[in-house]
Amino acid sequence: MSRRDQIRMSPEEIEAFIDEQKTLMVASLDRDGQPHLAPMWFAVLDGSIVFWTYRSSQKVANLRRDPRLTCLLEDGESYDQLRGVSMQGAGTIVDDPSAVRRAGIAILERYLGPLESSARESFEAGVAMQAAKRVAVTFHAKKTASWDHWKLAGAY
Repeated sequence: MSRRDQIRMSPEEIEAFIDEQKTLMVASLDRDGQPHLAPMWFAVLDGSIVFWTYRSSQKVANLRRDPRLTCLLEDGESYDQLRGVSMQGAGTIVDDPSAVRRAGIAILERYLGPLESSARESFEAGVAMQAAKRVAVTFHAKKTASWDHWKLAGAY
């Protein structure tokens, strides 16, 4: 078995890794083909990674021209601790106001935690205000590479 096969994560491990990560690195393509890289907060909705961004952002301009995206999640302080998932695919821009609000709520709850029912109404009103200026982007992964150096138990 190759080292590459030894460090590859299973689909369940990838799902768990995605769930515990905080910042998604998103690479879209500028007009000249140069990668445009941006860190994004994200959530998983209906089995797909979703993030939201201002509708006038460079990411959105790039996606309107070319839907290809590469997304990266990584972790680890030293070589023997490196873990990551790199995904190539396409982004779909979602303009529907209710879908943008749904994405915003899922993303913010992921980072802020569940809301008490007493705060829910004002939270959703704040998300709705932000959603008016934003779009959601649903990422559809077509190719995934993963690595978890912990699996080598220090043997290289």
